[in-house]
Amino acid sequence: MGADTQTEPTGPPHKGALVALMERLAEIGASPEDSRDERLREGALILAASAIALLSFVWIITYGAYGHYVSAAIPAVYQVLTLGGLIVLARTKRFDIFRSCQLAAFICLPALLQVSLGGFVPSSGVVLWSTVTPLAALAMIGLRRSLPWLVAFIAIVVGLAALEAWFPVDPALLPSGVILALFVLNITGTMLGGFVLLGYFVHQSELARAALAVEQERSERLLLNVLPGPIAEQLKEHEGLVIAEHYEAATVLFADLVGFTQHTATMRAEDLVRMLDRIFSAFDAIVDAEGLEKIKTIGDAYMVAGGLPAPRADHAEAVARVALAMLRQVAAFATHGEHPWLQIRIGIDTGPVVAGVIGQRKFIYDIWGDTVNTASRMESH
Repeated sequence: MGADTQTEPTGPPHKGALVALMERLAEIGASPEDSRDERLREGALILAASAIALLSFVWIITYGAYGHYVSAAIPAVYQVLTLGGLIVLARTKRFDIFRSCQLAAFICLPALLQVSLGGFVPSSGVVLWSTVTPLAALAMIGLRRSLPWLVAFIAIVVGLAALEAWFPVDPALLPSGVILALFVLNITGTMLGGFVLLGYFVHQSELARAALAVEQERSERLLLNVLPGPIAEQLKEHEGLVIAEHYEAATVLFADLVGFTQHTATMRAEDLVRMLDRIFSAFDAIVDAEGLEKIKTIGDAYMVAGGLPAPRADHAEAVARVALAMLRQVAAFATHGEHPWLQIRIGIDTGPVVAGVIGQRKFIYDIWGDTVNTASRMESH
């Protein structure tokens, strides 16, 4: 009966600024039927594309300043493609076209820029930006469909290494400090791009784990409201296990409201249920305080057992204390409540019982035997 002591489940983690930004950017091309998950994917790609387009000014200005106009034109082409793609996306809401164009640009333009500059070192390893392609594909279209983009990236890098000897005889001769600075930019920039894209996965994973924890805790509370804790643990560890135990000595209590059936004919349904809920909730608290096991309620009858599923020597005394507390509680309800007719009958018996779980749907922990029958007859007579 420990379910009422469980703490309330905590909710999922608070939405971060990065996720909020991706959600706002997704509005550029989101369709009304897009799910939140799809909007986050769209926002992540738009954010990555916009950031790379802004960074492209560094290459345009640098290569243009040193007279490498063809090399400067390549990142400028990417800016134009991205800006045009966003305009088309906002009008058509065809995110699949924007996504395909961006993936193709991510993988092709850095390779072309490296070729124009004469190799890995003169270009400061600009082909590193192509690593965004398989990561973006993984985030956007899933593992299986992203594999061709990964294969294409590997093929391009291997091809660039194999063909570097046939690149221009006079590679771009930039100052060593500029080459080093661009190396740092390329490494950190690709890391940030990957971080934005993979941040989507991390956020989704955190949401999934938090939602799972909430559901597990809720399910645990519901299960403990149906079954005793030790019995619930056995069923969780051994699916399909038959739970059946014989107890040589246990005490069973039946409690029943006197004249309840006659009064139900004159009470509103809401008042009836509200009254039973108050009474039985008070009984639950009494039973919990004594460490006994509530078995079930049947109509206006309430059934309790002591000495099971965990045996205890004082089960009869504990059940007797519960009975006296029930009498006092019902008397208090009758005196101070709206139902002065309230009275309760209680029957108790001690002896051997059999306990177990029956059913596969809406299952219940129940007890059987002459002790149960005698307690029931004592209550009714």
